[in-house]
Amino acid sequence: MRSLYGISCLVFLPLLVAGDSALVTLPNNTRPEAIAANDRGRVPDDFPLEHTLLQLKRSSEREIALERYIDELHDPASPNYHHWLTAEQFGERYGVERADVEKVAAWLDSYGFTVHGSPASGLLIDFSGTAGMIRQAFHTEIHHLDVDGVEHFANMSDPVIPADLADFITGIVSLHNFHPKPQLAPRHQYTFFGVTGDAHALVPGDIATIYNLAPLFAAGYSGAGQTIIVLEDTYLYSANDWATFRSALGLTKSYPLGSLSQVEWATAAAPNAAIVLAACTDTSTTFGGLIALENVLNGPSAALPSVVSFSYGEAEASNGAASNAAFNSAYQQAVAEGVSIFVAAGDQGAASADNGSVATHGIGVSAYTSTPYDVSVGGTDFGYTADNISAGTYWSWRNNANYGSALSYIQEIPWNNSCAGGLIASYLGTTPLALCNEFEVIFSFGTYNYMLSAVAGSGGPSGCATGRSASANVVSGTCAGYAKPAFQTGLFGNPFDGVRDIPDVALFASNGFWDAYYVACWSNPDTSSTVGGGYSCNGAPSTWAGFGGTSVSTPIMAGIQALVNQKTNSRWGNPNTVYYALAKAEYGVSGAGAAACNSNTVNKAATPCVFYDITQGDNDVVCKGGLRTANNCDRSSRGYGVLSLTNTSASPAYGTNVGWDFATGIGSVNAGNLVMNWPAGK
Repeated sequence: MRSLYGISCLVFLPLLVAGDSALVTLPNNTRPEAIAANDRGRVPDDFPLEHTLLQLKRSSEREIALERYIDELHDPASPNYHHWLTAEQFGERYGVERADVEKVAAWLDSYGFTVHGSPASGLLIDFSGTAGMIRQAFHTEIHHLDVDGVEHFANMSDPVIPADLADFITGIVSLHNFHPKPQLAPRHQYTFFGVTGDAHALVPGDIATIYNLAPLFAAGYSGAGQTIIVLEDTYLYSANDWATFRSALGLTKSYPLGSLSQVEWATAAAPNAAIVLAACTDTSTTFGGLIALENVLNGPSAALPSVVSFSYGEAEASNGAASNAAFNSAYQQAVAEGVSIFVAAGDQGAASADNGSVATHGIGVSAYTSTPYDVSVGGTDFGYTADNISAGTYWSWRNNANYGSALSYIQEIPWNNSCAGGLIASYLGTTPLALCNEFEVIFSFGTYNYMLSAVAGSGGPSGCATGRSASANVVSGTCAGYAKPAFQTGLFGNPFDGVRDIPDVALFASNGFWDAYYVACWSNPDTSSTVGGGYSCNGAPSTWAGFGGTSVSTPIMAGIQALVNQKTNSRWGNPNTVYYALAKAEYGVSGAGAAACNSNTVNKAATPCVFYDITQGDNDVVCKGGLRTANNCDRSSRGYGVLSLTNTSASPAYGTNVGWDFATGIGSVNAGNLVMNWPAGK
């Protein structure tokens, strides 16, 4: 595969025939958009499909053994504690048997495919061919599609394979060009309710104050010697943007060891860390971010990062069984190698399948963040405006030399831009249901029509990691979520639902809804850019581009973990095992301990709290559905409703509560206390 910025994209080993026998279908491997209404006809037989990935599956015995070993890696009482594996060791112990990989490769070769090889993990085969070869080998056709005016292509039915290969093939990761979305929200150009025209643009110095990073920096913990990889499917518009960001905001002078290898905000939390942008361009069928991750994990051990930040998303029910398995498998390998994976929870509340539009597909979460092997990072906002507290309580009227102005920790609420949010409705003296339905009439052409959306920090239960949905993009049919990991059991507030729940933690992610947003140097002049181009990086940062989204909170949390790794001189694989242990100790079995760390009332200047419990607000979003088609949409109104646990009454999905909740997980973090309370490494 191609090489970008010195990163060799999936360098595979060469492989070495199985004839077709009885056939079996690989279920849930067709995009929901591949329907007759969108069909524009079959592509030509010579239509190229390059570097397509076949996801393999290990035996059940090896899967059980791997899960046991991962548990032992994180158990201080085990002799295997922190005995991380190399990619070769991982493949040898927990990959697919080499003979079985070669059997599949030979079958592909018999149909004329070019087999590029398999990585060290032994869980993928990279192959290229044409649509005609796919039709002959997998018995499915590739068609042109028109989806909301955008041209795509996809397979129109689930692939079919010989039965004697079914024991070690999960499916094709993708036979389409529907790629995931970045979890990033550009700053809106508006002055919002209650704010007198003064927006607060967060800079690294503000984050250091708010989340108590400054004492760590003073003690020498700034990420030196740590590598954070940021996964992308593209490159920076200009590498100079990173240098400008650090120079203008005081990071270059104070922390000269920080470097960028061809994102900004990971360097704010770990300013002396090496930030590596691992980017591979999308192939015709495969998301470049997955290629980059596989390349990183299967490369030399000496080049492994300690932390990875990943800020893309796709709903479990939309992503498909093979792609869901591909990310779960990659994250398993990461933690077995000692690499910590941080993934954006998403920017769609509990309605990930709707990509920020009015929700119609019910409750669902992103497949990229819902596995048991990654840290899911949600989003918060600041709550002082909603509580009619003066901004001057938390912000200085004068910026310091590096443009910082935050005075202390700032009380937090879930990030929620939707009219369905309880806090904005209360602020305006109405109810979410009334507000959303008033918006359609009053604000349909006004300043605030963007609130008629499902934009909020994501959270919810895993629901369709496996199985087949009965309705496109909806958690239904035989869908099932990932099982609840052991680290989530026993934390007050986390439900007894038997499945993996997200997020794990949350940090500020607002794009200016109530007042504040992140400033960023993004010099792309393209004003049509979906990530908000058209700004320069000249002058004061207040004139630069502004963003929110869990794409920003995620690399900051990854940076905080790099500080943990530096202090302990150790890798930590899946740090959720420690996060949840610390939270259980802080909140207590009854939740009584959470009162001392309540975000609204905690001592803003000095506190022993590791986590701040967020108990005000929700991440509920607006929804719509007819009497027969509603999915988790309160139908007490004929118009818009609020995303709910049922269709018959308003039961918001989801509110905050004491301890863990779907809106903010454990809560946000006091980085100084987290690092200093972390157990010793090995």
